[in-house]
This record gives sequence, structure tokens and C-alpha cells, in this order.
Amino acid sequence: MEFVDGVKKKEAVGIAEILEGDYTGKRVRLNGAVHTIRDMGDVAFVILRKAEGLVQCVYEEGITKFDLKSLKEECAVEVMGTVKAEERAPHGFEIRLEEIRVLSQPAEPLPIPVSKWKLNTSLETKLALRPVSLRNLRERAKFKIQEGIVRGFRDYLFSQGFTEIHTPKIVARGAEGGSNVFKLDYFNKKAELGQSPQFYKQTMVGVYDRVFEAAPVFRAEKHNTTRHLNEYTSLDFEMGYIDGFEDVMAMETGVLQYIMELLARDYKKELDMLGVTLPDVSRIPAVRFDRAKELVSEKYNRKIRNPYDLEPEEELLIGRYFKEEYDSDFVFVTHYPSKKRPFYAMDDPADPKFTLSFDLLFKGLEVTTGGQRIHDYKEILAKMEKRGMNPEDIASYLMIFKYGMPPHGGLGIGLERLTMRLLDEQNVRETAMFPRDVTRLEP
Repeated sequence: MEFVDGVKKKEAVGIAEILEGDYTGKRVRLNGAVHTIRDMGDVAFVILRKAEGLVQCVYEEGITKFDLKSLKEECAVEVMGTVKAEERAPHGFEIRLEEIRVLSQPAEPLPIPVSKWKLNTSLETKLALRPVSLRNLRERAKFKIQEGIVRGFRDYLFSQGFTEIHTPKIVARGAEGGSNVFKLDYFNKKAELGQSPQFYKQTMVGVYDRVFEAAPVFRAEKHNTTRHLNEYTSLDFEMGYIDGFEDVMAMETGVLQYIMELLARDYKKELDMLGVTLPDVSRIPAVRFDRAKELVSEKYNRKIRNPYDLEPEEELLIGRYFKEEYDSDFVFVTHYPSKKRPFYAMDDPADPKFTLSFDLLFKGLEVTTGGQRIHDYKEILAKMEKRGMNPEDIASYLMIFKYGMPPHGGLGIGLERLTMRLLDEQNVRETAMFPRDVTRLEP
């Protein structure tokens, strides 16, 4: 009888182990993919790619027991050799090769040169060949930074007493309403892919007080723009016992401050690789929706066309205004018109034409929508009636208010949009690992 009693230490070491240990002059075993080969004749440089980065290995004719001609880019290999200090090599060391063992070989040559510093190909080519293009160092650096954003979001909210939840994505009815839903045949019942975890995260405030989720959401919008995806990752949180929607904005500011500190500390290599300068989030200005429209109209001589919503050009101008006036890449735009907010948004008691809600713009792009929710049963029924909605359609959601809910609010952050602006990319597909848009369902 055999038993599995945990992870066994492998003979092969990683980059971090070599950097942290006393390995200079010692023989090590290392594995990785052959990123590139530079054949200089009697000597060749075999560069291995690992999750941690690149390792320079030196092949020497007559010393390394291997025929270099049989080695190809993207071979998975295990090598044996001696660690030598080398300032010019990645991480300041190289491996003087004694043996190479090929673990697997590619069936065909690479369709694009992933070992190049920049992939000089079109976005369409990069996306069509996504399983390969992601092996490029700069491409994969984007998603390490994205990992850091989600990690920071989670870590900070845990520190603030939030509980992580996982809500269903197959739902009977979308939280946002409208026609932009993907409809499903669910065992002969009508169902949809969730546009938002809104109903469920509010429900869980009645259970845990503070909750968060990082998960996909779906919007059947037929937009083919640089800022829209049909499936994206939403970073949501909802918090109870708030004094006002300003508490939600303050919590997001804390989240962003923690994320930027984490990225600066643990993701410096990727930030440097992509030339990213982290924004200052020590203070984020806030401006009312109607005042924001007036400010950009006055400064940039732009006529206000839509009094109920912000057009993409207006968002860009608001971002430009607050960068020029306050040197801030972020701005909270508050008190959106009730006409353009969902039924569960709390109206401003001072003027019910507006809501206690906000968007966060990052370099002129909306990356967050949030606000305070109605928590009183009679109040939410009255607003639904005013909008011609049938309470029976969402009876399970209304149950939470019928049996008591604290004042609460929350938000949703678009992960891909936030990453896009942070990296100064021009298309949100660049920051979606496998984007889903109106034309793309594969790979």
C-alpha cells in the first residue's frame, strides 16, 4: 500500500532558490522551455524561459554532453550544470551546461517569434495565436501585473473584514435589466448569463456584513470598440452599515492605494519591463456629475448634449481636466441622474432626480460603477412601481428587504479596463487573456 503524504522536494531548482542560496560554483538541475538559441560556434547561449524569468545557459562544444543541432526553440528541457556569476546575464548568473535532457519537442516551428522583445504583429494575429503569443515576455508580464491587481484587491478587503463569496453566473433574471443579456435554455426554463453579481452580493451583506467577489460577468452588447468586452472580470464588493456612499468611495481608494503599493513592491520587474509608472492614489478628487459636465464644457468649449449620461468624449475631457488642474489620473464622478441608474440605486434625498452613486474614471475611462443601495422594502417597491416593474419577477431578491437589511453600498471594478489604463494600452483586448467580443469565441 502506498500513501501520498504531501509535496516532495524536487531535485530541480528555480531562479529564486539560486538567488537566495549559496549556489555559485555548485552543480544544479534546472528545467524550462528553450526561449532562444544563440549559436556562436564552439559556444552557444541557450536561454531558458521559466515562470520567474529567463536563465542564460552556456553550451560548450566538447564539454556539454549533447548535440546542439537537435535542440529547437520551445523544447521543454531539463539541464544539469554549474552556476557561475555573470553580471551581463539575466539575474546575474548563468549555468555552464554539462547535460541537456529533452522532455518534449515542438511538432512545428513557431508561427511568430515569441523570443523577440516586442511582438511586431497585429492585435488580430496576437489574439488568433494567443496560446503562443502569451509566451512572449512582455505579453505575459501584463497578466502578472493583472494578477497583482486581483491579489491586492483580495488582500486589502480581507484586512478590512470582508468575506469572499462565489455567486451563480446562470441566473433567472439579470440585475441590470435591458436587452444586453445572453439567453440560455436551462432545462426548458428561461435563463441568462449574469450581467452582475449585484442581487447576490447584496443578499450576502445580510449574512456577512461585508463581502467581495472576483469573477466573470457577461454583457451581450454588440459594441466592437476598444473599451468593450462581452465577458470580463468584475471585482465586486458590497459593505453594510455605511453612513453614505462616500464610505464606498473611501474603501475603493484604500483598495487602490494597497494595490499600487503591492505592485511597486512585488511586481517591479514586470512594471519596468513594460515601462509602467504607477499613478498617485494618495488623494482622489470627487466632483458631482452635473458640475463635471459644466467644467469641461466651460474649459474646452464643448456643448452639453446629453444631460443624463457621460459620453466617451466627455469622460476623456473630465480625465484631462482633473489631470491638468489637480495632477490626478483618477476622479470620482458622483450623483448620476436617477434616470440612468438601476432601480436599486438610492435617490438623493436632497434632489431625487440624482442618485447617491458614482463612477471612477481612470485617465478618462470609466473603470468603476458604484453607490449606495436602497435598503428599505417599501422604498424599493415604490421605485419599482414608478418604473413599471413587476415585483414578482424578482421576488427572491426582494425577500432580503422584506426581512430587514442594513444601509449598504458597493461597487464593481472592470479588471481589464483598469489594467488597460494602468499599462497605457489602447485596446481592452490587450489586457484580456482570452478576450470574448462580438467576433471572437476562440481560442
